Amino acid sequence: MSKAIFKILAKVNKALLPSYTKQQLDLAKAKKWQLAIIGWRYYVTKNALD
Repeated sequence: MSKAIFKILAKVNKALLPSYTKQQLDLAKAKKWQLAIIGWRYYVTKNALD
């Protein structure tokens, strides 16, 4: 996928998905779906910055 698509996805993620850093979520206590959201946001952010 192109970098432009990931930049658009990153903006959508920021607008729609919750920020667990601001909520100070403990990763050890996070549920599976919360970890999936964290992983997705990481993947999109990593590819948008490369």
